[in-house]
Amino acid sequence: MAQRMYANCLRPSLIIPICFSDSNHTRRFCVHSSSGGGGVVDVNSSHRLVLEVKEKLARSYSNLPTGKCGRDDEDMILWFLKDRKFSVDDAVKKLSKAIKWRQDFGVSALTEDLVKDVAKTGKSYVHEFLDVNGRPVLLVATSKHISGMYAPIDDQRLCVFMIEKALSKLPPGQEQILAIVDLRGFGVENADVKFLTFLFDIFYYYYPKRLAEVLFVDAPFVFQPIWQLAKPLLKSYVSLVRFCSVETVRKEYFTEVTLPAIFKD
Repeated sequence: MAQRMYANCLRPSLIIPICFSDSNHTRRFCVHSSSGGGGVVDVNSSHRLVLEVKEKLARSYSNLPTGKCGRDDEDMILWFLKDRKFSVDDAVKKLSKAIKWRQDFGVSALTEDLVKDVAKTGKSYVHEFLDVNGRPVLLVATSKHISGMYAPIDDQRLCVFMIEKALSKLPPGQEQILAIVDLRGFGVENADVKFLTFLFDIFYYYYPKRLAEVLFVDAPFVFQPIWQLAKPLLKSYVSLVRFCSVETVRKEYFTEVTLPAIFKD
């Protein structure tokens, strides 16, 4: 059955960093005003900031769609406010681009049937189990990705579809996913710096702070030049990358029952 995906548009992302003040333990969190200045605002004021972003989007970007993942989606607005440290202007700027990208890319129209030809390679899929930290797991088998075999847009659609699918599996209270890149068998024909850059770019611009960690598993020597080329293009996401072994994946991220089949050999 064709399956339309998105995690109820950043659904479980209502957790706000909290600190306590004075003897009555009033809940507060640090935010930035729309002018970019910092300040301490009562947690109830978060809704005021959401409404401020919504009003600015309606006024300046009335052509953008509404509804789920649209300019009036308050959950999505709150997530981007958090990403932009509660700067209203910065959230409006980044969110408007994200909504426009979703519209142009056709994210809401992505289905299993649309990506089935590329998906059958098995080069990317969402694991059926969560990891030990309760995070959905997006798996990439690089040896099954042959650069140029499919049109770039087809690979990109599969990528976005799988991200949406992983986000749709977020349990209550969980905000991020784990990505595992299996580099065993990686060769020159699998090298694709443009696609790797696309992957990290969409997380940075359109799915901010949704990646908890990226595991590069058993990277061969031939991967090192590719990594050196890609590394400067990955921005702050470089800090999320961990090079590790299959044994590390087995011991630190899964139980015997939940371990992905590709790591049971």
